[in-house]
Amino acid sequence: MAKIKERGSTHIYKVKKIPPEEINGMTSLCIHEEPPYCNAACPIKLDVRGMMTAAGEGNFKKALQIYEKATPFPLLLSSMCEAPCEGKCKMCEVTEGIAIRDVEKAVAAYGERTLSGGVFRTKKKKKVAVMGDDLFCLFLAGELEKKMYPVTVFTSSKDMDTFLTANNAGMEKERLAGMDIDFVYGTEFSKELFEPFDVRCASEDVAKKLYPGAVCDEKLMFYDNEKLVMGCGEGVLNAAFSAKKAALSVDRLAQNLSPDNMRGDEGAVDTRLYTDISLASTEGKVVPSLTAYTKEEAVKEAGRCLKCHCDECMKSCVFLQNYEKFPCLIGREIYNNTQVIMGNHPLNTAMNSCTLCGQCKEVCPNGFDMATICQHARENMVTTDKMPLSQHEFALLDMYFSNEDAFLCEKQPGFDKCKYVFFPGCQASAVAPGTVVKAYEDLCSRVDGGVALMLGCCSVMAKWSGRDEIYDQQKAFIKGEMDKLGNPVVIAGCPMCKKELSSYCEVVGIWDILNEIGLPECAKGLEKPAALHDSCGARGDGETQSAIREIVGKLGIELVDIDCSGDRAPCCGYGGLTAYANKPLAKRITQKALERSDAPFITYCMSCRDRFAREGHEAHHILEMIYGTDAGSPPDISEKRYNRLSLKQNLLKNIWNKDYEMSKPEFEVEYTDEALQLMDDRFILKSDAEQVIAHAIESGEEIYDEESKLYISCARPGNVTFWVKYDKCDGRYIVHRAWSHRMLIQNREDF
Repeated sequence: MAKIKERGSTHIYKVKKIPPEEINGMTSLCIHEEPPYCNAACPIKLDVRGMMTAAGEGNFKKALQIYEKATPFPLLLSSMCEAPCEGKCKMCEVTEGIAIRDVEKAVAAYGERTLSGGVFRTKKKKKVAVMGDDLFCLFLAGELEKKMYPVTVFTSSKDMDTFLTANNAGMEKERLAGMDIDFVYGTEFSKELFEPFDVRCASEDVAKKLYPGAVCDEKLMFYDNEKLVMGCGEGVLNAAFSAKKAALSVDRLAQNLSPDNMRGDEGAVDTRLYTDISLASTEGKVVPSLTAYTKEEAVKEAGRCLKCHCDECMKSCVFLQNYEKFPCLIGREIYNNTQVIMGNHPLNTAMNSCTLCGQCKEVCPNGFDMATICQHARENMVTTDKMPLSQHEFALLDMYFSNEDAFLCEKQPGFDKCKYVFFPGCQASAVAPGTVVKAYEDLCSRVDGGVALMLGCCSVMAKWSGRDEIYDQQKAFIKGEMDKLGNPVVIAGCPMCKKELSSYCEVVGIWDILNEIGLPECAKGLEKPAALHDSCGARGDGETQSAIREIVGKLGIELVDIDCSGDRAPCCGYGGLTAYANKPLAKRITQKALERSDAPFITYCMSCRDRFAREGHEAHHILEMIYGTDAGSPPDISEKRYNRLSLKQNLLKNIWNKDYEMSKPEFEVEYTDEALQLMDDRFILKSDAEQVIAHAIESGEEIYDEESKLYISCARPGNVTFWVKYDKCDGRYIVHRAWSHRMLIQNREDF
């Protein structure tokens, strides 16, 4: 019978709504989408970063296309722009800021101009009149021409040359000639000229001449009394910005809408962006050899740009790198995944692949917490019966195994009540049982008041899986056992256990006790420098991190400096059950953590020690050095269970004089190396294979494969059907392969 009930159907109609403001509040902390400092300072929204990137690559055509999106007249703007972006350049904090205006000039000069026109450009029906002689009128005409409005410009200048010369805009004559704008020269301004047009626009001077007392609403560039779009202010950048606002007002008026309708953010804005400048070059500005940059000089100067962006989490988190999405985006997608009522849930694997380690929150300038989003999403999917059990069932069954078959709770011999209880954690018992024995014997001999022993799991696996009901049940079980002991102080051998048990017990780390009573005589450090890996469970726990470093110092170990330590340390790949839900990603996470140093790693979490050793990197748990033990090669999943049971048996026999017999199959089973590797990769235990063989013996249901000369049989002891391919030799069963699936295989008589 299945230990954990699988969801009943894939056709689920339940959904647990997450308030949009909750997810928006979380994702808004991500500043990746915030504009860079130069962009934010530019009122016309020029993508300075994009333009600098293209120019730095020598792609002046692309750079000019970016510039032309911001203004119809790049030569004019770049020649006289006040360049507020330069003062905001982040390079100013390192050396000289980027010469943005000079690069803009080069882009406007060397870039290949985008030709207007095309079969898909259709003129709009509403006609617009622009009356005046200044830069505002020129920029407004250009903006409206881009929007495909029929535009007529009335100017008092006698011809185009006079108009452009008066505005120092002669360099744009060629570009202006290619635009579909009608100019009427030598105009004597009057209201009557506006009559044939749908939308009326005028410069500030003309507006005040035609409508004395006209006042411009600078937000809308609009004089409401006469429904007139008008300009105001001086300077080329102000003219370009005013024209952009005015063009938007024309657009709204042409659609019979209010000018203030849906305008969005206009002008310069504040930005919350963070950019790491620690590795920025201190090289100063490129000095032009002539009066302006050559192409080569412009490329070099643009190449100094930092391309300001925030990717602190992406640099550290393999999970985010794997999905190639910044947390604000994948956070929203995971949220949307939880709200799907029927159909596929494509983000299930993604939300289950996060290690929930919390590193992102530490490295993010705003404290974005991807772990909380993924944890809540898992809980939501489980609650609504939309999370398949497959990705976490093995881990949950392993937790049950630790708290049932391998569970032990005993008082120190000679004590009716103990002041302490040693809780080494399920992974310590599975990976290094000899170290657990040495540690417990030492605590019993040197700690006053008695030390009980509890072998079990702190239940964090149920929490990580999002299955709150199981988590609460397991917590209640552990708390009940603590109550039986009289609620002693817990001596945790694992930082994650310390963190979990602290919610309902008084907990100290074994490292705290050892710093207090001193290290045993057998303690011995390494004779070569080592790197210290801080556990996810100790994130935010400065006392534990300091205590570990104090012990390392007492062991005489020289520590090498590594990136990302302390609260910023990466996960080893075990946290959040990633190692069960997404093994390839978990492997990459482990490898990323190991890239920090070639030196041996010291850990104080047994899972970290196990993960590092599996990648062939020398790793030692700090208790191994304290007690002179060596866990050896990493055990496979079956060996881990055997180690827990063997530890329980040995302790009961040698300390409490109690008998405990581990169950064994009634037949002899051997495994090929290939079978053992496959089973470990596929989370198939030896006990699973033995149940299949036992079922075949009892039922006689087996297939003989003529090609391989091997037998095949299957059994379904829970939610999984296991298949085993084996040979029979002198009463022995030799397993060659094993695989599993979750489909239910039924005999005909069962229908």
